[in-house]
Amino acid sequence: MIVKESDIYKEYSEYFKKKQLSDFSPGRVTQEHRERYIVSDGKREYEAEITGNLRFTAKSRTDFPAVGDWVAMKIHDSDLAIIHEILPRKTVLKRQAVGKPGDSQIIAVNIDTAFIIQAINNNFNINRLERYLSICYSSNIEPVLVLSKTDLAGEEEIAASISELEKREKKVKYILLSNITLTGLDQLLGLMQRNMTYCVVGSSGVGKSTLINNLLKKNLLKTGQISSSTNKGKHTTDHRELFVLENGSIIIDTPGMKELGITDDQVGIRTTFEDIIDISAKCKFPDCRHINETGCAVIEALNKGIIERNSFENFQKIMKEQERFNTTLFEKRKKDKAFGKMLRNYKKNDRYKP
Repeated sequence: MIVKESDIYKEYSEYFKKKQLSDFSPGRVTQEHRERYIVSDGKREYEAEITGNLRFTAKSRTDFPAVGDWVAMKIHDSDLAIIHEILPRKTVLKRQAVGKPGDSQIIAVNIDTAFIIQAINNNFNINRLERYLSICYSSNIEPVLVLSKTDLAGEEEIAASISELEKREKKVKYILLSNITLTGLDQLLGLMQRNMTYCVVGSSGVGKSTLINNLLKKNLLKTGQISSSTNKGKHTTDHRELFVLENGSIIIDTPGMKELGITDDQVGIRTTFEDIIDISAKCKFPDCRHINETGCAVIEALNKGIIERNSFENFQKIMKEQERFNTTLFEKRKKDKAFGKMLRNYKKNDRYKP
């Protein structure tokens, strides 16, 4: 799908003037395949690579282009684009990189709203939802919960799930969806506005690709059948990809995620667990750990049922995880700083050798 040329120039025309990038073309990354990209300039799509300088100066994986990025590029031989610069990102949806403590992995960028997909019959999990809410709020991305596969759940199961959700997460928007009967699809489409960017996130097999096929009214994405033994769908998406709908809104498909580690941003956690944070400010001691301290307002609220215990336990788990991430990140930065100093000293000493 091609991003319209007028939308690209409207988005970053002032930036191109300010940075004197008149020799470059603006484009948006629509696909990413292991440092090979597909970029749209509004007229057509090109295979693209990054410059050696961009690769050399990148400090981490987050400094490489991601799906949803706007870039400054040059077209070569009419079929290859070279990406010279990543334009400023409005929002970054990210998680802790799997198996790489202290590193972040970008899910998608320049997102306005994230549709968090959970299958109501076997994947509905508020602890996991609170993780998604935290990473959305940390980047000022609006989260919307989509409870899919409602055709596979009874009325009592749906009612129980909604009751549990509203008990713990009163402020989150939610939509009940069936990709089979299409119930809820119009409601979801009603939220999607022209030139706004959305993404779908969630575990494998919850119906993300099927949802996008339904939104596009085309079977562009491969989907898996539901297993008769586990009642779960199969993982089918192996890369991120951007699509434009008929109404001019933009949506990004993402691979399923088994793990959703929290990074160093505290804003998202504070927003998700706002009630706990507000009550903790009333604790007698500012460094209260909310375990058995005298004058702990949180423990008092738990005993009175003001704070939901499962939510509090999830809050503690996420906070500990973030502490470990920050400690690892600090140690890595300390080592990088020491290594950089060693290199500078080496070059300085080498310069004065006879």
